[in-house]
Amino acid sequence: MSATKFLAGFIVGGALGAVAGILLAPKSGKETREMLANSAKDVAQRADETVKEIQNKADSVVEEMQRKGEEIREKLQNLIDKKSDKAENPA
Repeated sequence: MSATKFLAGFIVGGALGAVAGILLAPKSGKETREMLANSAKDVAQRADETVKEIQNKADSVVEEMQRKGEEIREKLQNLIDKKSDKAENPA
């Protein structure tokens, strides 16, 4: 399952659960609207934090892959240089 699908399901599930709980609670209309507004803010904040966390992890993975790619490139270049030296100077 992709992180995007998980995140979308997490957000939608949280929002639906919060709305259902609030609507089924025995409160006045004004209290219910306030609770809905607070819940919406809370869900939005959690979603924002989750997105930032996923972005940070993705950035870390990209940086690591770039570093490893550079290491591989350097090793390959060294091998090519050694082969070239042997071809030019057979001993």
